[in-house]
Formats: sequence, structure tokens, C-alpha cells
Amino acid sequence: MPRKPTGRPSPAMSSLLFRHGSGDMETPSESTLGLPALVETLAGLGVDAAAVLEGTGISPLAITDHNARLSQRQKFALFDNVERLSPDPAIGLLAGQRQRIPDFGVFGYVLLSSATLGEAVNFGIQHVRLAGPVLEKSFRIEGEVAIFEGRDVLDLGRLLPLATEFWFSSIVTLMGRILERPFQPRRMLLPYPAPACAARYPEILNCPVSFAADAMQMQFDAALLALPLPNANPITASLSADFCGRMLEAIGGENLLVKSIKEACLNSAGAVPRAEDMAARLHVSTRTLHRRLADAGTSYQDIIDGVRKRLAVELLERTELSVDKIAERSGFADTSNFRKAFRKWTGQTPAFFRERRG
Repeated sequence: MPRKPTGRPSPAMSSLLFRHGSGDMETPSESTLGLPALVETLAGLGVDAAAVLEGTGISPLAITDHNARLSQRQKFALFDNVERLSPDPAIGLLAGQRQRIPDFGVFGYVLLSSATLGEAVNFGIQHVRLAGPVLEKSFRIEGEVAIFEGRDVLDLGRLLPLATEFWFSSIVTLMGRILERPFQPRRMLLPYPAPACAARYPEILNCPVSFAADAMQMQFDAALLALPLPNANPITASLSADFCGRMLEAIGGENLLVKSIKEACLNSAGAVPRAEDMAARLHVSTRTLHRRLADAGTSYQDIIDGVRKRLAVELLERTELSVDKIAERSGFADTSNFRKAFRKWTGQTPAFFRERRG
């Protein structure tokens, strides 16, 4: 029987949480991308979402909100609850099978619209920070073999099998979704002893699995990287990838709170949230949010305006979308308000800006 949550991390978990410094562990800089699958899978096994989230400080609404940001402490506490409460030891493998493209926001749609599997993989590994990884992840090609490799830089201990299962199962599932056919790796190498559910690994991961290995790898035929994707849209993929790349480059050395807000905007498929909503998602008061941003030399409105402006300029310069559509995609419910804002940002109307740049 799974143990009842206590509302606080276990002693082993507490050691893990504090080992890396309270500053990094407490800052809400991690995305919720992909995490709903864990909660949904446990719900299907009879474990209520409230129990899974108990003691994490994560609200039921936040776990499915692309704009929400978590601290490392919260993410580890969530994994700790999942591992302790699951009645099925293969919870990571099962949750990975539930992954859906929409759960990854803009990041997921860039993968889907890439021209080839190789382009999707390259974009994914370059921008994996948007998904808030628990493991350090890399990708390389050695001869005819392509390799996803992970490193346990956070010393996850008993949570390592769960984190590894979830990552590799998610990769296999997402690769299959963007290919619209089953994805079959060559083999998996895992750095921990065979768990109780070891016999289910080959079936779910669709390949042979070796435990107690010297590396954490998923290997597959490099030739698959040349496969064209059925939903390829080069214009959409290029635009989205360029925008995400420039935004990530721009926010690379910024204050973590500012970075979290900008990345939340990148991952959002809907309207830009109000400061009050963002504060709630970051688990701070609105007053505290404004004060911390002021200390960083900016404001919430300045951050949002900057993201909106950059997106609007990209769309005006590189697409034929109407001004109405660009207003909508830039987070404006009303086109006239978008025109006023754009004139304030650039001194020009959107139509004149496009004409001059054309």
C-alpha cells in the first residue's frame, strides 16, 4: 500500500532538497511542461490529485497551467510524492505514455511542425530548459547511432529510476506522436539495478534494456533523423524556433524572476496573464512580485510589453498574417488596443512598419 503523505518531504528528500542551496531551490523558475501526465496517470490508478500535490505548494490549477512556474523544491517534492504514492512501480513508464503535444505549449508545436525528425530533436535538446529538466540532458551522433544521454547531476537517489523512466518513456511517446507511427529505439542503458517492474521496460520502451550500466542512454538509428514529419510546416517551425531562440538568448543572464515570467509567456498558448495571476502562479503576493521586479530594475508591464513587441515584430516581418491575427497572437483581445500599443513601442502603425520593412 502506498504511504500516506505527511505534508512534508521525507528525511532523505529533505537532504536532497537542501544540498544544492536554498536560493536555486526556492526560485520559481521551472516549467510544468509534461508534468500533468504524472498526476493524470496516478488519478487513473486511484490516487487523488490532492494527495499527489500535498506538501508541494502546487495548486491543482497550476499543474496544468503552461504559465505556472515551480521551484526545484516543488518539482522534487512532486516526484517524491509520485514515487511514494503510486500503487504501480512502473509509474514513470506509464506516465510517459500519456504525453501529448499540447501539454508542451509552443515548445511542443515547434517539434510537431519541424521538417524532419532531426530538426525536431535538435530544437528539443537545445531548448530543453523550457521544459524544466530534472536530469542534465544531451544528444549526439556516433556513426550510425543517435544517442540521448542523461546525467544525474542532482544526486536524485531513490528518485532516479522514476525520473529516468519518465524521460525515456516520454521521448518514445512524443517521437511516435510527431512521426505518427511507433518509434523503436535500438536499446536503453540505465545506471541503476533492475527494479521490480524491469520486465515491463522492454514492452513500454519498445527496445532491449540493460540495467546497472555505466551510462544513461537511449540509442536509435541515426538514419531516422532524416525522416520527414507528416505535420511539417517550415514557416511555422522556423518562425517559432527563431523566436524561442532569441528569447532564450536574451534572457540567459537575466534575473531568475524576470526569466521565469518571459519563459512563461513563451509557453503560453493563451492571453498574457495579469500581474495578479502571475503572482499567484509564482506563489508570491502581487506586492512582492512588483517589489522584486522593481529591485531588478524593471516592471511586470515592461516585461510583458517587451515579449509582445518582439513577437509582433517577428510576425509582421516574417509572415503574411493579418494585423487582426497578429494582435490576437500577441495577446491582445482588441486590435485597436494592439495598434495603439505598437505605435507606442515603435512610433509607427503596424501597417506602416510592415510596408517599410517589406
